[in-house]
Amino acid sequence: MAEVIGPRLYSCCNCRNEVALHDDVISKTFQGGNGRAFLFSHAMNVVVGLKEDRQLMTGLHTVADVYCSDCREVLGWKYERAYEETQKYKEGKFILEKSKIVKENW
Repeated sequence: MAEVIGPRLYSCCNCRNEVALHDDVISKTFQGGNGRAFLFSHAMNVVVGLKEDRQLMTGLHTVADVYCSDCREVLGWKYERAYEETQKYKEGKFILEKSKIVKENW
């Protein structure tokens, strides 16, 4: 009998809490604070921190750090507001740093 495998996921590198679905990846070409990062349309099992303005590589954004809901590891951030018109597509989306997540069910 064939083994049933669930959806491809990304989990917290620290505690393996499931935090995102592979199907929600928008881009794998983003830069995080610690190297490569992925842009996701959604994240799950995360806590969104306080909003703050940050000057990022693509201009000024209002962002909030995103933490694993189980172990509180900082995984990336959520774009709350983009001030540049060309960056508005990021609003409401999540950056998860590649070094902070691991693949599950691949």
